[in-house]
Amino acid sequence: MDAMDRAIIAELERDGRLTNVELAHRVGLTTGPCLRRVQRLTADGVIRGYRAVIDPTAVGRSFEVLLDLTLDSQDAETTQHLEQTLARAEEVLELRRLFGSPDYFVRVAVADLAAYEAFLSGHVMTIPRVKNVTSHFTMKNLKPAP
Repeated sequence: MDAMDRAIIAELERDGRLTNVELAHRVGLTTGPCLRRVQRLTADGVIRGYRAVIDPTAVGRSFEVLLDLTLDSQDAETTQHLEQTLARAEEVLELRRLFGSPDYFVRVAVADLAAYEAFLSGHVMTIPRVKNVTSHFTMKNLKPAP
């Protein structure tokens, strides 16, 4: 990967909807070589996809909670069940298994506190072997995820 590839990636991270013509112009290439580079970066798995960034308020999911989740056992059946259950939940934006403590980090988005309580008691707390859940409520998001 060279400086031109990095420039292409930076522009696409800023605006994934750029046309190839505009992208080529911004990075100083002609359209053919620019398109070939984007195709290569995609084929190599560097560019994994494109997505729309949605205003959470507009879709009723402006209340975001970060969860630290600890299990009382990390056997394969327990972890697999928890991971599959939470990965299927539409409220879960991000799910990470961690080294050390806690066992999992879960980012959840719902409409409000009542919806969060319903998600917590109806989904998370029904999963067997959940030992501890700590909820963190964001005061201010200083650098949102891209």
